[in-house]
Amino acid sequence: MHSAFSKLAGRTAMLAGATAIALSAAPISADAADYPESDDPIRMTIHDWTGQYLTTHIMGSVLEEMGYNVEYVQADYLAQFAGLESGDLHVAMEIWETTGKDALQASLKTGDTVDLGETGMKAIEEWWYPSYVKEECPGLPDWKALNDCAELFAAPETHPKGRYLGGPVTWGGKDDERVEALGLDYEVVHAGTDAALFAELQSAIQRKEPILAWVYTPHWAPIKFEGEWVEFPRYTKECYEDPSWGVNPDMAYDCGKPRGWIKAVGWAGGEEKWPAAYQAIRNFEITNQQMGEMIGKVDLDGMPPETVIDQWMQANKDTWQAWIPAE
Repeated sequence: MHSAFSKLAGRTAMLAGATAIALSAAPISADAADYPESDDPIRMTIHDWTGQYLTTHIMGSVLEEMGYNVEYVQADYLAQFAGLESGDLHVAMEIWETTGKDALQASLKTGDTVDLGETGMKAIEEWWYPSYVKEECPGLPDWKALNDCAELFAAPETHPKGRYLGGPVTWGGKDDERVEALGLDYEVVHAGTDAALFAELQSAIQRKEPILAWVYTPHWAPIKFEGEWVEFPRYTKECYEDPSWGVNPDMAYDCGKPRGWIKAVGWAGGEEKWPAAYQAIRNFEITNQQMGEMIGKVDLDGMPPETVIDQWMQANKDTWQAWIPAE
């Protein structure tokens, strides 16, 4: 889900207290309307992957065009719900069904947060390998082939077990539980950061070495590299909640990750405080392809994220202006 994001870490830290992006070109103001309803800042959360930084700042830029005061606050992906429920945080632009569905549903049940709708992006986060690996492990993408090929994916620290390069621990994903439930001869090695994960992936592919790693879309990696996601037993709610379901009658998580929507969520009090802003967020829509290309400009081409956001805003005026509610 979640890239040279380390390049963004410094910028994000400075933004954590408050800085909104100023577009380098002249502002494209919406017609004056009944907003902003309040001058109080809308605090939008920033996480540790490039795409979320971009979607949040694109939406934040639109809110600024509407006259709102926007602040960006660094927050943990799953722990942020406490802040959203208390009103210390106001908007999170990317909750992935793949890893955040349960946390979102639990939060919505409190009545302190509201679902701000799907973003148009469709999420996949799963074990992934480059296509050339199938020459040595032809049973893929069937998950049952993984144990036959464990030594192919082994690293010195995991041998004879295979090595699966997972995402940062904060992303969740239940990979350690999945390995145990499915009896996989693998160790999950969690990357420290999004940037480290994709730097190692890219290095392995350049050397044509076997690698099994957490890859997600929207992202540049599945656009740039040929590969496949492992086909685990299809996710169902029962797989995560009922140990008797699935191939292992004694353990849950004996299936793949869920796939589906990426949603925005907000503090419930914002509905009354900034109703036009919340409606604009509900109108936000962008595609996996658009986002993957923007992430690539930052992570691969080294463009400053502010430049990428500015270019998108200038090239897609009709798109984002349509998100702004009419008077």
